[in-house]
Amino acid sequence: QLVESGGGLVQAGGSLRLSCAASGRTFSRVTVGWFRQAPGKDREFVAAISSSHYSTYAADSMKGRFTISRDNAKNSVYLQMNSLKPEDTAVYYCAADPNGYSRYASRYRYWGQGTQVTVSS
Repeated sequence: QLVESGGGLVQAGGSLRLSCAASGRTFSRVTVGWFRQAPGKDREFVAAISSSHYSTYAADSMKGRFTISRDNAKNSVYLQMNSLKPEDTAVYYCAADPNGYSRYASRYRYWGQGTQVTVSS
């Protein structure tokens, strides 16, 4: 089970830190990704972090602004979002899969319920 938190309303240029808390004893062995979905749009890859080597991946439009990290001791993954823009407004989901990294949502087996991020101009 994955539970996201940390969403909310923020002004453009502000920051938010999203958290994804997982249950289970195999969390350290899964790749975790963040995706987002704005109204009327497809679900979009944001970032991902691998299980063992903590390799990270980010969509080009978010590099330099968003940072993904994980703390396996706390069964948690974080998404630090800086310099937020109104176009970052979306529901943000974390997802996990025991297979390796992918930027495709269909490749992730487990999903959280999402947390709303709204960036005002």
